[in-house]
Amino acid sequence: MKNVQKGFTLIELMIVVAIIAILAAIAIPQYQNYLIRTQVSEGMNLADGAKTAVSEFYNNKGHFPKTGASAGLPTLAASTAGKYVSSTVVANGVITANFSKTSPQEANDKIDGKNVSLSPVDLGGTITWNCRSTAQGATKTNVPEAYLPTACRAQ
Repeated sequence: MKNVQKGFTLIELMIVVAIIAILAAIAIPQYQNYLIRTQVSEGMNLADGAKTAVSEFYNNKGHFPKTGASAGLPTLAASTAGKYVSSTVVANGVITANFSKTSPQEANDKIDGKNVSLSPVDLGGTITWNCRSTAQGATKTNVPEAYLPTACRAQ
C-alpha cells in the first residue's frame, strides 16, 4: 500500500517559523519607534495649548512672556503634565515639554529626560513656531530627530 502524507512536515513548519521570525524582527523595532513618536506627539499637543496664550500675550504687549503664568497659563505642574510629559514650561516665549519616567506612565528610555521646545518667531505680525530655532535663545530640543514630528525634522 501507498503511504499518503497528511499534515505538515517538520521542514515546512520550520520554514513557517523562520518567516514569522523575520517578519517580527522587522515589525517590532518599527512598532517601538511608533510608540516613542506617539509619546513625543503628546508633548507637542501639550505645547500647542500654550501657543495661543503666548501669541495673545505677544499681540497685546509686543513682547513674549517671561513665564507661563504671565501669559495666563496654569502654574500647577499637574495641569501642564501628561502621561509621558512631566511638565510644560514657558520661558521668554519658548514652550518646552519635558519627558520623564516619573510621569504617570513612564516615557521611553530614548526620550527620558529629553525636551521638545517650540520657539516663537515674529514674521511681521504672524507668529510661527520652530522646534529647532534659536530665535529666542538656545534651543532645548534634544529628542532624537527620528522621533520628532515631520514639521520639526525639516527645520
